[in-house]
Amino acid sequence: MNRQPRKVLDKAYERPITITRNDQSFALLRREDVAYLVKGVTQSKAVFEVLSVAFRLLLGQKIGYEHPYGWLSVFDADELQDFIKEVSKAFRLTDTSNEAWDLIDATIHEWHESAIAITSPDLAAAFNDENKEGKSC
Repeated sequence: MNRQPRKVLDKAYERPITITRNDQSFALLRREDVAYLVKGVTQSKAVFEVLSVAFRLLLGQKIGYEHPYGWLSVFDADELQDFIKEVSKAFRLTDTSNEAWDLIDATIHEWHESAIAITSPDLAAAFNDENKEGKSC
């Protein structure tokens, strides 16, 4: 690295390289690549947890609403299977697309918003009123 920094950095731009000093190894790679890897580890944990909760609910286990993904309990079995399919499909894209993590975030967020809407008494009342108005016309 000291003798040919430009050459080393050029290689690191293309792929990770290993630098060894005093029997210790270090990885040199672009900051964007490190950020992507860190996000991948963090998001993978979240995907595992949210899918685990969905599968546990499908198996009939009770998940309290206080659990970070307890909101999934408002969905029936068919909806949970749709949720699992959507998240799994987005997760499979992580090998080929940098935007896949954003898609996973968006998918989980949309389902969470739907759960909030389903459990909201105000929204239920509004939909009820809307249905009553539609029937009288």
